[in-house]
Amino acid sequence: MKTNMEDIDKLIKDTLTQEEAKFYDSLDEQGVFAMIAGLYKGKNLWFTVVMHIINIIAFGLMIYCLIQTFDVENTNDLILWIAGFFICFMTMSMLKVYAWMQIHRNALTREIKRLELQVSSLSGKISD
Repeated sequence: MKTNMEDIDKLIKDTLTQEEAKFYDSLDEQGVFAMIAGLYKGKNLWFTVVMHIINIIAFGLMIYCLIQTFDVENTNDLILWIAGFFICFMTMSMLKVYAWMQIHRNALTREIKRLELQVSSLSGKISD
């Protein structure tokens, strides 16, 4: 049975009520910018804002450490400033990885809701 995704979506929408079909359309694939905007919705908005503030502070400290490495004459101090640079870099990297994990979690939640809607649609169709 060769059918493409549009035919399957049309078949699903035909079995849904008008309100369910509108909800199903809202669960469609999102672009990158819509996914990033999705981080700023929901209960964890405050945490996302704090995470970005910490990321900006870590970036500033990283630049400061980089500038200080050029002014140091002692090798031990140079090692300390470079270590500070790498700690700030790792902090920024981990915060960005966490943000991408949240984006993937939101996408997975959206797909699970689509599956739940499809299952409820099919169960309603079977019971008729």
